[in-house]
Amino acid sequence: MSEVMKLISPVDGSVYAERKVASEAEVARVFRLAADAQKSWMKRPLDERIAFCLKAMEAMLAMRAEIAEELTWQMGRPIRYTPYELNGVEVRTRHMAKIAEKSLAPLDSGLEFGDHGGHRKITREPLGVVFVLAPWNYPYLTTVNSVMPALMAGNAVVLKHSDQTLLVAERFQKAFDAAGLPEGVFQHIVLNHDQSAAVIASRKVNMVAFTGSVAGGAAMERAAAGTFIPLNLELGGKDPAYVRPDAKMQFTIENIADGAFFNSGQCCCGIERVYVHEKVYDEFVEGLVSFTKSYVLGNPTDPSVTLGPLARARGAKTVRDQIASALRGGAVAHLDPKAFPADADGTPYLAPQILTSVNHQMEFMTEETFGPAVGIMKVKDDAEAVQLMNDSKYGLTCALWTEDLDAAGAIGAQLETGTVFTNRCDYLDPALTWTGVKDTGRGAALSELGFHGLTRPKSWYTRKAPV
Repeated sequence: MSEVMKLISPVDGSVYAERKVASEAEVARVFRLAADAQKSWMKRPLDERIAFCLKAMEAMLAMRAEIAEELTWQMGRPIRYTPYELNGVEVRTRHMAKIAEKSLAPLDSGLEFGDHGGHRKITREPLGVVFVLAPWNYPYLTTVNSVMPALMAGNAVVLKHSDQTLLVAERFQKAFDAAGLPEGVFQHIVLNHDQSAAVIASRKVNMVAFTGSVAGGAAMERAAAGTFIPLNLELGGKDPAYVRPDAKMQFTIENIADGAFFNSGQCCCGIERVYVHEKVYDEFVEGLVSFTKSYVLGNPTDPSVTLGPLARARGAKTVRDQIASALRGGAVAHLDPKAFPADADGTPYLAPQILTSVNHQMEFMTEETFGPAVGIMKVKDDAEAVQLMNDSKYGLTCALWTEDLDAAGAIGAQLETGTVFTNRCDYLDPALTWTGVKDTGRGAALSELGFHGLTRPKSWYTRKAPV
């Protein structure tokens, strides 16, 4: 009997969708078709490839209302926010289309010095079949980061989406089919973890783009061992914010709250730990607690709700366990879960929480929480803030809050991170590369560097034979 993936909605615990896992014959057919289709796809002019991607984007935008409702039911984000994830899909697709020609253009190195010097250039060629494994937390945005530039660059793509957001892959397929993309150039497939690893190990693909947990990234590396297949891995985060004494306080409070609690804290680059200069510590804590009390936790299909359930009950349990352990270690909780009546132990519905009197001996301040909870520590100066921000095995983003941009530059230069924000957080600009350090992963998405990661360089040296 075929294995079935069941999508359990966090809204009410019901089975929202179920799909059969691909058979071995189906797996072989999908990847064989992708490899065959890519050979002709890469020969199409770049402007044609871009046009197909833009048409698919437009087709997806036309599905906004259906996508928003599906997204709320699949992973629990409030319906008042889900329509807007497609805004980012449009911005990123258009930006990558705009820079594709320049990013993929040959690098002309000119003539070598000498009487018989040859002409030198470097071209970029597609890798072949790109296997995209996408997560559920921002299921359209994380997918578009790899899919659109991979196709523009001349690759074929096979998408395997999280079992929590199975319908997202089908929406991508519907959009590309509506755009008239040639058969096999983009496909989606339902696989279990063992099948995904087997696909990589068997060299059915030429590149893997994975977004997920550190453990998942390690599994990708084990599967690819000895294959020399390039991996782009965007993994965990424990992103910090630092509030200097000159920060515009209300602006800072509201933006850090959004960075910590939007999407119920289920953001790779969400704010999970905050370091505040001692001069403004009390003001910041009081303001953040007051602002957070305005969130409305409840059924995400209700337009008045601003904080939905976590995508999975086990994720909520992890957050509750981290908070409980921190409290046993001396942390102080500033929010009463009873003030959020929808909060219920054993369910994905979890009240936001702010903890002080925390330290780096607590798992709450060192391990990824991935929920609506944040810890705050007092620091005496920039140097202490830098030391604490760097005291992490992760490094995706950090956020500095200050009016002194020179100071922000000096601090940012010392930070072990992929992106330094000043006076904003929890944001991805497609003109910048999305990358991380340490256990957050390796590789780069978006920007010109994103195209480079989806292609391989080829060097050319051409000269005439001497007469």
